[in-house]
Amino acid sequence: MIHLLPTRFAPCVTGYPWSMTTSAAPTDVITVLTHEHNEVEGMFAQLENMDGATDAEVQRLAEQVVTSLVKHSVAEEIYLYPTVREVLPGGDEIAEHELSEHSEAEQTMKHLEALTPESPEFWPTLHKLIGEIRHHVTEEEQGLFPKLRAACSQEQLEDLGRKIERVEKIAPTRPHPAAPSEGSALAAVAPGAGLVDRVRDALSGRGR
Repeated sequence: MIHLLPTRFAPCVTGYPWSMTTSAAPTDVITVLTHEHNEVEGMFAQLENMDGATDAEVQRLAEQVVTSLVKHSVAEEIYLYPTVREVLPGGDEIAEHELSEHSEAEQTMKHLEALTPESPEFWPTLHKLIGEIRHHVTEEEQGLFPKLRAACSQEQLEDLGRKIERVEKIAPTRPHPAAPSEGSALAAVAPGAGLVDRVRDALSGRGR
């Protein structure tokens, strides 16, 4: 999976119409990530209402879903999961589980990226991705986030939220399954991969 720059934090540490937005006021990481989950769910609902369609709008929305999910996942891998390892009992096990789900979804996104809506595999692959992400989001929002809120101060959560928002501005927009999956190794490669992805997106009109 794509990962960025994790330092060992203190104990807690765009062009698309549907791109993840950055808040003007300080926002804690749980609010930031939950808002992004809701944005993606909105795109999922739109796509489900178009089930079986093969037009350009389906392609555009699917590309926006992948873009949003990749940026979100990279940010979590660079900052959220290293923090989980630091501050939660059993944090290593929790982080590894979350990363394994990211890896599974990234492989599905890579497969989806190679398909067009006319392909017989497109809709089954998209439904697979939707199921994987909804499962992952439920686990995070009902399990991980309450634990993180209990373990971190509000100041720490807001600092982490600002870091998440900043890194999403330079994060890759396409799946890179071979990239490092967490922390500083991911942080080192993400800006370069993100720049290349954005150039490719601009030249191809992807997501527009």
